[in-house]
Order: sequence, then C-alpha cells, then structure tokens
Amino acid sequence: MNLNGRVALVTGASRGLGKAIALALGAAGARLALVSRDEGQLSAVAQEIRKVGAQAEVFRADVADEEQVLRIAQEIPAKLGPIDILINNAGTVVRSLCVDFTLADWNTVLHTNLTSAFLMCRSFVPQMKGKGYGRVINISSIMAHISMPQRTAYSATKAGLLGFTRALALELAPEKITVVAISPGPFVTEMTAPLAADPAHNAQFSSRVPLGRWGQPEEVGKLALYLCSEEASFITGTDILIDGGWCAQ
Repeated sequence: MNLNGRVALVTGASRGLGKAIALALGAAGARLALVSRDEGQLSAVAQEIRKVGAQAEVFRADVADEEQVLRIAQEIPAKLGPIDILINNAGTVVRSLCVDFTLADWNTVLHTNLTSAFLMCRSFVPQMKGKGYGRVINISSIMAHISMPQRTAYSATKAGLLGFTRALALELAPEKITVVAISPGPFVTEMTAPLAADPAHNAQFSSRVPLGRWGQPEEVGKLALYLCSEEASFITGTDILIDGGWCAQ
C-alpha cells in the first residue's frame, strides 16, 4: 500500500485518531498537510512523520471557520501541491442532557463535527478532480448507529456525517474519487482518556465490546491507509465500523 507521490491532508492531526492516521499515511510515503488549532502539538507530530522520511507541513486553522478554510486552501497546494487525500477527522463532544444544552454548545459540536467536513470538501475536492484518483475519509462514530444519554448533539452530527458521505460519494464517483466514513467504537484517545481512566466507566465500556478491550488508534490508522490505497478503489459511499463488535449486538 504505497502512497508515494500522494498529498494527504488530515484535520485534527495533532492527537488521537488524526495523529495515528497521519503517521500511517506518512509511513506509506504520502506528503502530509497537518491541520489543527494546536500548532505546538502539530509540530511534534510533523517531527515524528519526518523521522520516517516523509514530508510533513503544519497549518494552524480552525476548520469550522470558513475564512480559515479558504486560507489553507491556498496555502497547502502552494507548499505541497494539490491534495489527493482528505481526512476529515476534526471533532469534539459536549456531554450534557438535551434539556440542559445551550445553543452555543450545540453549535460548537455541529460546526466542528459536521460543518467543517462540508467546508473542507467544498474547498479541497476540486483539487482532486481530473486525476482518476481521490480519497475522502470522514471520521464518524458508532454513536451515529447507537447512542447514550448526553450524546444528542454528538450523535446527531455523526449521523449527519454518514448522510453527507453517501451523497458526496455519488457526486464524485464519475471522477473516480471515493468517499468513505469510518465509525470507530471505544478507542483510547485524549478525548476518551477520562472514561478509560475511570475504573467504572472502563469496565462498562470493555464489557460492551465483544472483543473485550478498547481499540488502539494505530488500528484506525491502518484502516485509513487501506482505504487510501489502490486496493480499496471499489469501496465508496459506505461506512466501516471498527468497534470490536459493539454494533453487532
């Protein structure tokens, strides 16, 4: 699964699943555009990627902000060339009962998880056209398929991302650009660290996973790498669960 010559853009690349995906694509030879609001952490990830011999450039931006997305849509191709791969990974969660949610919190989750994917695709997909190859991967969640209390906004945005994925896949199929969602289950990341560190929550989550454990970010990285490869050129308009069997129950 060689990505030599490909340019990949990963949002939310400073940590967690985004970092793992960026490292996997870089190890396969892709040139990386790393995007996040945290320039310091992005620089550390870039250093890791450069150690395996791949090019990695840092672009600080809030991808939920239209003006900032338009800015990096100019900066990234100027430095790396037009992109071939777009990983929409930026996300956030606010845990609260629906009746206690503020509109500001709702909009934060909506814009970060869903609007950002629209803004990024609108700006960067045109760079993929005319090549006979292109990849868009949207990071959704098992919370698009099942849910829990205090996840109304998160589940709504992740389910919306699946609908967005299907429609965009149909639009881009004539260009041989595939669009796929990945729906991770419980993975050990900075976002889930408080749950994993709490014995009660840790036991609760582990008991609901048939494989009996939390996932590791590198496993999502390997899946994303496969989906970016030529071997996955017939996979589009769908969602791939990577959840240890949770949603099979």
